[in-house]
Amino acid sequence: MLAAAGVACAQPADDPNLDKPTAVVTVPRDGYTISALVTHAPGPTAFKYAVALFPGYPGIMRLREEGGQPRFAMGGNFLVRSRRFWLDEETLVAVVDAPSDQWGSFAQFFRETGRYGADVAALLTEIGRRYKVEDWTLVGTSEGSVSAFQAARMNPQLARRVILTSSLFRPGRPGPGLSVARWDELKPRLLWVHHKDDPCAYTAYRDAVAYAEKTRAPLVTVSGGGPARGEPCEAFSQHGFVGVEQETVLAMRSWVKTGAVPADIAR
Repeated sequence: MLAAAGVACAQPADDPNLDKPTAVVTVPRDGYTISALVTHAPGPTAFKYAVALFPGYPGIMRLREEGGQPRFAMGGNFLVRSRRFWLDEETLVAVVDAPSDQWGSFAQFFRETGRYGADVAALLTEIGRRYKVEDWTLVGTSEGSVSAFQAARMNPQLARRVILTSSLFRPGRPGPGLSVARWDELKPRLLWVHHKDDPCAYTAYRDAVAYAEKTRAPLVTVSGGGPARGEPCEAFSQHGFVGVEQETVLAMRSWVKTGAVPADIAR
């Protein structure tokens, strides 16, 4: 989401996702690290599908372990709080943090660099090795749509698909969003997912319709849910699919597994 991480995006004290097997996977790079929070169903040790989740602004989770337990910011973000809905016997999720040397300011322009593409590739390759992953999909929300797009663009050998939700279409103070994206360089399959009543000025539904047409990629429209609270561009408005998280995630998972475009979601 676009608002700075505050109380709503802190790690919930009673995070229901932590009832599932969870691990912090950290990969050392050249003087810094990049980490992901990996969650999966109990039992399986190998997974046909893995979904890399890129949360919204600021994209900085400060992911770490303390006392053997994962600790992180942005727990209220749509993709972070709903990650358990992706899980089944053949699917795991990995929430990707900013590289540790970017925790001060994870700039959008940095996400366009080859270094960021290589950082994400190193992390996903290590997760794939540990969990015997066969198939990766990258999913971003809000400003995280920039991260997911750029990582998928630079790693077509890893990413078979990319899903962009509540996407950041318009430029603002943090950067240009997807307004300068080089769509002709994106090789993985693309799916757009957007709430019809998204109240954020930078992520308007009408822009999702226009970008779906521009990229010739399908758009799943979500409506209903609630009740909303907080600012328009924050995690618990329609911008964050509040009240319809599970239906939205299950539709995306269905597309990953079947390739069939899901029906629009109304609740």
